[in-house]
Amino acid sequence: MLVHLPREEGWRHKGAVKNGPALAGYGAITMKNRLAETMSTLPEQLRRSITWDRGKEMSAHAQFKVETGIPVFFADPHSPWQRATNENGNGLLRQYFPKGTDLSRWSAEDLDAVAHALNTRPRKVLDWKTPAEALDQHLRSSPPTGVASTG
Repeated sequence: MLVHLPREEGWRHKGAVKNGPALAGYGAITMKNRLAETMSTLPEQLRRSITWDRGKEMSAHAQFKVETGIPVFFADPHSPWQRATNENGNGLLRQYFPKGTDLSRWSAEDLDAVAHALNTRPRKVLDWKTPAEALDQHLRSSPPTGVASTG
């Protein structure tokens, strides 16, 4: 899932430089709110915890946990292997958005299209299933959280 961050009110829109540095105006509260909103669309068994990187846009993590009940964990500094799936996903996203790309020029619909393309692309690590197929298989095989097994 990709989270579109709208620019916070009060931030001046600057002229975008193609593949230039990211523009300011995407703070921790905006990130917290959009991530909570996005995660609320997931089945409960997929909302048990989240691992964030150590960027300042994640500084509202305590408020996120209080508001959502989702525990937040952090990888150790300079330890990307602790977030291998995320790092792999970032690499795939670089095919669409090279490092330094001004993401403010992309709409939520654009990000949804990229997410769809990535989620319907077969992956070797998933035995050539797509992420969408693997997720569907996982959800069908996992009992819902909080329900006792009868078997």
